[in-house]
Amino acid sequence: MPTVDDVLDKVGEFGWFQKQVFLILCLISAAFAPIYVGIVFLAFTPDHRCLSPGVAELSRRCGWSLAEELNYTVPGPGPAGDAFPRQCRRYEVDWNQSALGCEDPLAGLAANRSHLPLGPCQHGWVYDTPGSSIVTEFNLVCDDSWKVDLFQSCVNVGFFLGSLGIGYIADRFGRKVCLLATTLISAISGVLTAIAPDYTSLLFFRLLQGLVSKGNWAAGYTLITEFVGPGYRRTVAILYQVAFTVGLVLLSGLAYVLPHWRWLQLTVSLPTFLFLLYYWCVPESPRWLLSQKRDTQAIKIMDHIAQKNRKLSPADLKMLSLEEDITEKLSPSFADLFRTPRLRKNTFILMYLWFTSSVLYQGLIMHVGATGGNLYLDFFYSALVEFPAAFAILVTIDRVGRIYPLAVSNLVAGTACFVMIFISHDIHWLNVTVACVGRMGITIAFQMVCLVNAELYPTFIRNLGVMVCSSLCDLGGIIAPFLVFRLMEVWQGLPLMLFAAIGLVAGATTLLLPETKGAALPETIEDAENFRR
Repeated sequence: MPTVDDVLDKVGEFGWFQKQVFLILCLISAAFAPIYVGIVFLAFTPDHRCLSPGVAELSRRCGWSLAEELNYTVPGPGPAGDAFPRQCRRYEVDWNQSALGCEDPLAGLAANRSHLPLGPCQHGWVYDTPGSSIVTEFNLVCDDSWKVDLFQSCVNVGFFLGSLGIGYIADRFGRKVCLLATTLISAISGVLTAIAPDYTSLLFFRLLQGLVSKGNWAAGYTLITEFVGPGYRRTVAILYQVAFTVGLVLLSGLAYVLPHWRWLQLTVSLPTFLFLLYYWCVPESPRWLLSQKRDTQAIKIMDHIAQKNRKLSPADLKMLSLEEDITEKLSPSFADLFRTPRLRKNTFILMYLWFTSSVLYQGLIMHVGATGGNLYLDFFYSALVEFPAAFAILVTIDRVGRIYPLAVSNLVAGTACFVMIFISHDIHWLNVTVACVGRMGITIAFQMVCLVNAELYPTFIRNLGVMVCSSLCDLGGIIAPFLVFRLMEVWQGLPLMLFAAIGLVAGATTLLLPETKGAALPETIEDAENFRR
């Protein structure tokens, strides 16, 4: 009896139908970028100073600039060379005194500034920025600066909590149902985030969006890899993630044009409602239908694919099956991921690789944002390097395979982080260049681990396997903001040292995975256990 791959070989592995579905599903991948790394623009921290009574009038009389006014606020604790200084204390003096001169007002109050009383900011903040972020709107600076880390961690908490549930829904009720349901919830929560009245509701809506948005991206990824034949599976998987990079590049441009965070959030959220039209454009995965013993529907969809590709349906299409010896419906279970020795080993290694990819990927983005110059240009440059990363994968993946490029890319990312420790903060161009090399390496690793993860699990637990393993990616995303910003307060190179260590370990453990180059997708637990034997 023919399998799905056998039929696709006759009706087109990547015909007109697959190309059409691929292009519209790529829009989901691009729309996921602002959710995943939108923290860079939604929560940027500009130069700021404590607002003291009388300072504004004095500055107007004396013609001070913002930088000069900062001299009258005492810097609080923060990392050396921090691009966003934290002005956490102020001189508790009466700025309204007429005796204060313009050249050095504090000289008229005390001979030694160290004798002046200091206190916390009590009357609000003034920010040096033409736009706005959640930091400027909710004053998330100094003692409240940890709330910025929590804001980014919140969406990753949502990714983590939603991984098991959304993965189960996709394998139990279908990829298409999962895609449409998560699209609707993600769009609504994105709009609600843009109009959130306070910080608490902002966190809640951000968490809600995190619960479904990653599942939305993963459902699209699984659908497109199951629609094409084995000869094109790796190409569409990589290009689907290239669409994510396109979303990053567009995000930097949108953020520059729309410097106000609420308008930016609304602009990236409203178009996602259009993805509900996929109800009429994207059919259910025939592989999943066969795993659920819904053979009639699977045959109908395969016949539809043949018509769209202008090919004749095979004569034996009505005998289509998942596997000859499968006689009962397969139901996904979390225990299946650990049922056999090889599956257990693969699951644990893939979990660690996902964790490493997330920590290094998000960590490098945040580190460049916290220590760089122009936020928009630095983000744009680092996003551009993801395109040659995808090209490198396409060139090497069929010649070398999956495992060696995955191992080398992790080693490159870890080495780049190690080198950055010894580069002076003043040499900005070199820091950005090495960071881009590291970003390219971890981008290759991120894309490769997603592809390998999908190829190592059988069909009926494939989506669950990707979601469970990638839940460690979410755990990495939860702690990444705290690792970057809190460790930088101790020493600016400390997070880089940690990133280097976990990246080098990831490169070594990758070599324990089996090569998936040229192999058919496993359909059963036995296929996965005997993979490449």
